[in-house]
Amino acid sequence: MAAAGTSAVLLLAGCSSSGPLLPTAPPSSSAAGSTGASAPATSQPAPSASPSPAPAKGTAKVTGTVATGLSSPWGLVQLPDGSLLVGSRDSGRISRVDVDKHTVTQIGTVPGVAHTQGGENGLLGLAISPSFGSDHLLYAYFSTESDNRIVRMLYDPSRPRGEQLGAPDTILRGIPTGTLHNGGRIAFGPDGMLYAGTGETGQRGLAQDMKTPAGKILRMTPDGQPPKDNPTPGSLVYSPGHRNVQGLAWDAQGNLWASEFGQDTWDELNLIKPGGNYGWPTVEGIAHHAGFIDPVEQWHTDEASPSGIAYAAGCVWMAGLRGERLWRIPLDGTKPSAAPQSFFNGTYGRLRSVIAIDDHTLLLTTSNTDNRGTPKPADDRILRVSVT
Repeated sequence: MAAAGTSAVLLLAGCSSSGPLLPTAPPSSSAAGSTGASAPATSQPAPSASPSPAPAKGTAKVTGTVATGLSSPWGLVQLPDGSLLVGSRDSGRISRVDVDKHTVTQIGTVPGVAHTQGGENGLLGLAISPSFGSDHLLYAYFSTESDNRIVRMLYDPSRPRGEQLGAPDTILRGIPTGTLHNGGRIAFGPDGMLYAGTGETGQRGLAQDMKTPAGKILRMTPDGQPPKDNPTPGSLVYSPGHRNVQGLAWDAQGNLWASEFGQDTWDELNLIKPGGNYGWPTVEGIAHHAGFIDPVEQWHTDEASPSGIAYAAGCVWMAGLRGERLWRIPLDGTKPSAAPQSFFNGTYGRLRSVIAIDDHTLLLTTSNTDNRGTPKPADDRILRVSVT
């Protein structure tokens, strides 16, 4: 989404499990937009050499089913041993999937998860610590009765089944919650920082209100604190002006991409610039509006309603819920090299999360047990997809 920068900004500080989310007064700053204003500089890892443009046409083929019988799957991560952790949005349960044996074993339940029947709140994104091999920490974004928050938990597979998660340590609380538009995707970037996509909970004005983390992409240290090189010192806000971000992924050059649910007209794929404003609720889709950053691609909402995204084979791959398809967006640097291409239209129903396990293999979850789909036998599933 693309919107005008704000001159007076309140900063959002991270918090421990005992502290509130407190705004503090900032120095003045302005968001960069399509007018050519410079975005505040942030440190990023050195990019790799630019790859050749992705071919205009590619392929996507389901080569196997990794797991079946999942209930409202949302967050999905791969562990260093190749196994998976998948969260159930509605129940708050997290399960381990053995990809070779195709077994699903509950490891524990996140306490305090609140889900409204027919709503979008609940246990949402999962991420593993960049130091998981030594600290064994699993991060989760979830809804409570009063807020959305991010916690981290020790995962100890040596403990009995169902008791393998330690007590949650809250690193960020106070993200507004609602029945709808909770965002929820979290991911560690190549810079070692934790990024979170939030929603505006149906209160459109929150997306442009810099006093709240709603309707934003946030960037924080693994402890939930604002990095010193964030666009505005002392603030967690990386970019404002978002409606409902449920997909985050980085390409081979370290560029951050995000999928965005539109209202009634345009869903979006955005290239995220530090401090850039993506315009909701002033604009939706490509608007060429001064001060806002336009999406790189857009779709009618019945074709996409995008959730998770992943980068593989020189393309962004985007899972569609209402669109019931997987989109391939081939890239030439930071621009599309050709028109998006869709796969599996209606074949597997609603598609929620997608992760890349190598440059030509994706794992893709269906989302037909989320009260908005039509479950088929064995739903919900995790599918293995070979892509080019």
